[in-house]
Parts: sequence; C-alpha cells; structure tokens
Amino acid sequence: MRAFGVNTMRLASFTVVGALMLTLAGALPAAAAADGGNGEANKSWETCISTTGTGATRLPACTDVIENRLVEGRKMAGALCIRGNDLTEKGELDAALADLNRAIEIDPTYACAFVNRGRVYRFKHDTDRAIADYDEAIRLNPKMVLAWNNRGDVYIAKHDPDRAIADLNEALKLAPNYALAYRNRGLAYGLKGDHAQAIADHTMAIRLAPTVMNYISRGEAYRDSEQLDRAIADFTTVIKMAPQNADGWRNRGLLWLWKENNKAALADYNKALELDPAEVASWNNRGHAKLRLGDKKGAIADFRRALELEPGLQSALSGLQKAGVTQ
Repeated sequence: MRAFGVNTMRLASFTVVGALMLTLAGALPAAAAADGGNGEANKSWETCISTTGTGATRLPACTDVIENRLVEGRKMAGALCIRGNDLTEKGELDAALADLNRAIEIDPTYACAFVNRGRVYRFKHDTDRAIADYDEAIRLNPKMVLAWNNRGDVYIAKHDPDRAIADLNEALKLAPNYALAYRNRGLAYGLKGDHAQAIADHTMAIRLAPTVMNYISRGEAYRDSEQLDRAIADFTTVIKMAPQNADGWRNRGLLWLWKENNKAALADYNKALELDPAEVASWNNRGHAKLRLGDKKGAIADFRRALELEPGLQSALSGLQKAGVTQ
C-alpha cells in the first residue's frame, strides 16, 4: 500500500429499510384487523405498517398506535418494531432500543424485533450483542434473509470473513437477487485478499442495483487490486451520480496521487474538502499534492490542519519534514 492516507468508506452495509418494512408487514396480521374496528384506528395502523411510506409518515402513525393502545399482542410488538426501525434511521439509538426491548418483551418469538435490535447494537459497535440478536432471529426464522445478511456484516466488522461469507451465501440462497448481500460478500472477499471474487460480487451488486454505494465498493476493490484506471472510472461514476458526496472526489483524488497526476489530485481534494472539511486524509493527501507541485506554504498549512484533527499522523509529520519544517 502506498504512503498516503486511504479514504475509508463510511456507508452502512446492513440497512435496507424497504426490505425490512416488507418483512415486518408480512409478519403482522392484516391492517383491517386492527383492534377497535374504528376508521381512525385502522388508518393509523395502516400508515404505521405501510411498506411504501417513509419514516416521516410512519413515525407519528406508529406513535399514535402505541400511545393510544390501538392494538395489542404481536401487532403492538410490530408497531414498536417499526418505530424502532425508523428511530434507528434517525440516529435516535437509545429510543429505538427502548422500543425494541419492549417489542421483544411483548412477543419474544418475533424475529423482526431481534433483527432491528441487532442493527441498533451494530450501530453502537456492540458486535457481540448484535450477533446474539441475529442468532436468535435466525433460530426463530431461518428463512429471514436480513438476519443472515446483517450477521454477515457484523462478522465483516469483526474481521472474520469466512463466517461472513458463509452467512452471505445463505442470504443469497434465499434471495438470489439481493444486491446488498453481493456487496457485503464482496467486502468479505476483499478482507481475504480475493480481489477477483470481490470485484465479481460488486459487479453483480451494480448490475442489480447501480447505486453510489456499490460503485464505491467496486472502486475500492479495483484500487486494492492495483487496477487504478478501472477504480478511477468507478469513482468518476460516483462523482457524476452524486457530485455533493465527498467520497467520490477524495477516493479519486487518492488514485490521482498514486498515478502522480498531482494537479488532478489537487482539484479533487479541493472539492472533497469543500464538501467535508473534517476528513483528515483529505488534508494530508492534498498537502502531499501541493508539496509535489512546489507549493510548500500551502502544503505546510494542510499538514498542520491534518495534525490538528489527528495528532501524530505519521504521513503528515513526514510531509512537514519534506517541506523543511522541523518539529
């Protein structure tokens, strides 16, 4: 690996709200059976379990169902589970955890609640509890694709690619067109150093879902396998698809540095830092581009900014030394 900071991808690989909502709704009784039988109660319940709505519409509806006790039993667990999911998406993890704990207390056989709680623990970086919840979800419902996929994601986080691949293989047996499972399996193969298989999986993920996330993942796999032109092509696609996403600019900037196209690297890092001025590697790497272009004053300023954000960063310290600054 070259001596510049690698921009790490920060996109979650275990959140698919649409698929999750379909799973939740499929596990619940029909909306028309909402307790009480009145139209307003049914309307709130229908909105709460909607597979086409958004958190903005589901959250108040589920809250109405929960606070006014419009349903009971598994349906109440379902409302709590869905609200827990949408609170998780908003980053309100403690509130989500409270809802999901309550859902499990009401119905400890409800696999979806364990999957959602596993996601909360994953976001909290409590990987052991996340795995325990996914284990239970799989025990309760061995055909629950999300549980297999999400447990595979946690094993990736724990740097256990073999277990991750086993889980993701199972997810793909159950859902052969599940793009996220292909992406996650590609990440696992990347951890094993099997870049060819990683690229094949990311390519399949793109074929099924040509998203920014999937192009970034394949670009990183091409980068790691030293196929720099192909990596640049993927990050260029990311930039075209999402010009306000700093990931495309800084990832391509790194590759321009590796190819010693310093003007292109400088331009990309200028844009990346405009969009995300808190990213350490971008300051450090732009400093190296400036140094190569003879802008010592600008390079020194960038290295110092990188060190403010991450004291002791070796690449920035060596850059200052090359610029003639003694510590």
